[in-house]
Amino acid sequence: MVFGRSERGKPPVEPVTLKILVAGGFGVGKTTLVGAVSEIRPLRTEELLTEAGRPVDDLTGVEGKHTTTVAMDFGRITLREDLVLYLFGTPGQDRFWFLWDELSTGALGAVVLADTRRLEDCFAAVDYFERRSIPFVVGVNCFDSAARYPAESVRKALDLDDEVPVIMCDARERESAKDVLIEVVKHALEYTRGNRAPVTT
Repeated sequence: MVFGRSERGKPPVEPVTLKILVAGGFGVGKTTLVGAVSEIRPLRTEELLTEAGRPVDDLTGVEGKHTTTVAMDFGRITLREDLVLYLFGTPGQDRFWFLWDELSTGALGAVVLADTRRLEDCFAAVDYFERRSIPFVVGVNCFDSAARYPAESVRKALDLDDEVPVIMCDARERESAKDVLIEVVKHALEYTRGNRAPVTT
């Protein structure tokens, strides 16, 4: 093997790295999704829920949740030899939203995770990315106890534009979560091409 070259004799590939946000309401599965696909041990900033937070943390539908992200989750996944995604999971509670502007800097696109039992919890994330023209997809995390609805029903309930992809997923399953991330990259690249300023001569 020649130093600095791959086993097939080709020069090593310098991968393109892209930043993707994983957002959504409290308890929707952001930490779970990042952990399911990350090829490194994910960085988590979770803290135990306390009695002091009970008045502001709505646990309806997620009564079994005992921790919450207070800064971000971070993971990495290699989609191809030449394409690596850095994943940043945002905190879901209102009092941590001041971190979103920092986390969204340089992001190619985002996943907005939704839970049909608490669909209104993802409105803020949808609005955030729409106002900042950051391309996003909606991943409907299909919890075991949640009712299942067609993608178009979710689209109408969230008042999404036709071009925003809506995907059913299971944030616990690596392949399912990976499919969502692939859709984000595809959608973001199409969005970027469609919004690129025309070249003038």
